[in-house]
Amino acid sequence: MKILVSNDDGYQAPGIICLAEKLQSLDFVQQLSIVAPDRDRSGASHSLTLDIPLRAKQHHNGFISVSGTPTDSVHLAITGLMAEQPDMVVSGINAGANLGDDVLYSGTVAAAMEGRFLGSPAIAVSLAALKGRHAPTHYATAAAVVEKLLLRLRGQALPPDTILNVNVPDVPEAELQGMVATRLGHRHKSEPVIEQRDPRGDKIYWVGPPGAAEDAGLGTDFYAISHQQVSITPLTVDFTRHSAISALSDWLQ
Repeated sequence: MKILVSNDDGYQAPGIICLAEKLQSLDFVQQLSIVAPDRDRSGASHSLTLDIPLRAKQHHNGFISVSGTPTDSVHLAITGLMAEQPDMVVSGINAGANLGDDVLYSGTVAAAMEGRFLGSPAIAVSLAALKGRHAPTHYATAAAVVEKLLLRLRGQALPPDTILNVNVPDVPEAELQGMVATRLGHRHKSEPVIEQRDPRGDKIYWVGPPGAAEDAGLGTDFYAISHQQVSITPLTVDFTRHSAISALSDWLQ
């Protein structure tokens, strides 16, 4: 397989380094390309940089950093840097969960989605820190999950309009309670912005923390993570609410 790896935490993040080391050890990986933002671009969603040129720099370990967003990185890699189309795009391993409404803002998911838009199967992988912990640590667990998924995907490819959003509990691999297919849950609305003052006395604002889980019952990604299961949610790139088209047509008439 020819695999492109990207993320939204930046090319120096521990998650992408751990993932690259795992993929480099697999005998079925023929070519591995790592192209990622030059700094943390978490929350960049599916934004493209159109007002300034992008710069790409190759580092001593072979990683390529891009002066743009996660979407920029994957777009540049597939349409400009790689000689051949990758067989798979893997985005991650993200430092933190991407559950429920998080996928709307996630640069990790956006990088995978851009790979899918450009013709390659794609998975987004995030490591969900346990409640009460700020930063995850068991990246090797998530890397092992990626290996299992790639082995399965070699024999049975994803449907052409599907991305897998994978969230892995931050525990040793032996403590995982299996893998389950899930749907996206929902959060309560975000907390209010945090207002402060800069040294000149002018107001500044920090975006508040995300809301707590609201729809987190059996079958959701939130539920799976809370029970130390790997959550795998199929995402579609078609945002159309097909069930509403007929009603909307009647309303317009």
